[in-house]
Amino acid sequence: MVKNIVGVEITPLKIISDHRGSVMHMLRNDSKIFKKFGEVYFSTIFKDKIKAWHLHREATLNYACVFGAVKLTLFDDRKDSETKGIFQELFLSPENYSLITIPPNIWNGFKGLKEGFSIISNCLDLPHNEKEMVRLEPNDKYFKYDW
Repeated sequence: MVKNIVGVEITPLKIISDHRGSVMHMLRNDSKIFKKFGEVYFSTIFKDKIKAWHLHREATLNYACVFGAVKLTLFDDRKDSETKGIFQELFLSPENYSLITIPPNIWNGFKGLKEGFSIISNCLDLPHNEKEMVRLEPNDKYFKYDW
């Protein structure tokens, strides 16, 4: 079953374009979504490749796809969540430009959808720390999910 997971927020973003190019807004410190700054990084993914599964135990993620297109899949495994066991699929691209805010303890992963590669930006509220992360393989049977 696919539906919205409690705590995941989708915020439409602005792209300001003219004959010289574009400015793509992502996150401001006066936004209701913003908690605090930890780190910004960019991740590339090739067409039909999968980067999954992982979760952050402490960090809140803020994803935006600034180039190409990806399928972002989320899985709620939080024991006291009303959406426990639910998958949520989101299709991200500059044409559907949005910020996806993911609270801690939500499994997530990406599949590249465009030829060449796609770029995802992530603004975490904590600096990246492998010790607060959990990783599983894309085909892990726990998820029963077909990419």
